[in-house]
Amino acid sequence: MRGLKAWAPHGLAAAAGLGGAALAAFLGLPAAPLIGATVAVALTSALGGAVAVSNRLRDVAFALIGLSLGSGVNAEIVARLPLWSVSLLGLILSLVATVFAGRWLLTRYFGFDQATAVLASTPGTMSNALAIAVEGRGDPTAVMVLQVLRLLVLVVAVPPLAVALGAPDAEAGVSVAQMPLLPLLLLLALTVLVGIAGARQRIPAATLLGGMILSALAHGSGLVEGSVPPIAIFLGFTVTGAVLGTRVSSVSMSQLARFIAAGLTVVAATLVLATLFAAATWALTGLPLGQVVIAYAPGGVEAMAAIGLLLGYDPAYVAAHHFTRILILVVLVPLALPRDPAV
Repeated sequence: MRGLKAWAPHGLAAAAGLGGAALAAFLGLPAAPLIGATVAVALTSALGGAVAVSNRLRDVAFALIGLSLGSGVNAEIVARLPLWSVSLLGLILSLVATVFAGRWLLTRYFGFDQATAVLASTPGTMSNALAIAVEGRGDPTAVMVLQVLRLLVLVVAVPPLAVALGAPDAEAGVSVAQMPLLPLLLLLALTVLVGIAGARQRIPAATLLGGMILSALAHGSGLVEGSVPPIAIFLGFTVTGAVLGTRVSSVSMSQLARFIAAGLTVVAATLVLATLFAAATWALTGLPLGQVVIAYAPGGVEAMAAIGLLLGYDPAYVAAHHFTRILILVVLVPLALPRDPAV
């Protein structure tokens, strides 16, 4: 009986998270499992329910997300990276400018602490930022709200901007094969082990980072092909949302208004900076301006790559830049964070 009672909060969090994720997906919300699970578990907690998610389940979820992010790397993209060296350099400069501009805006004008400001304004690695926040750096509620707001605004704003800059005819959608079960399980197990070792060294979001690197190496070398199954990605984001839901604080209307104002300000500033750097790259390389804007836009990898494909731009170019963005940010963000006093 005592054992069942101890596991009851985990079961309640699982039920609430899965229900919220399914409802959000049914309603067609962006980042549905993440948003739905977070809101459902947070509401359950606010209504007096005891909710909990084990650290090991959290690590598996982060590992699945990391494996998914790294699975977009392939031999074709690796071979073409040198041809895009000027464009990739422009992307790196853009990232440095947007991360530090976002941090400055949020700390100077909206009163956020430095860790929250960095994680909330990180342009395009919401999973990594939330993983670091969940592990105890910054305010996870603020990071969640501002990151989701960034995603929502950019999904709406970037396609019209790219079309206005002259998008070519859209190409047909490309179906991607799924990774076989055995390689997926082997990569998952190895990722969790690497993540546990990295966490002991206080590496932020070590499991997610390890999964992304291992998956990218395996796919880039041709040892493994295919994407992580959608159901696994859905469950990974659902668990991540449930973890956030157990940790977020209640948000008053005044706090929510502050978060929205801060989020819109940062999104506008980072989009302007990204467009300026994209224009400079276009002038130097002659690449289609709309294509460069989508590649530099501070949105999620999956969303921006899909938008680029739907608008008829080179999907390899867009995907390569957004995966390079992730690799740069997982190094840049810890440098921009204040030093952990526990280290």
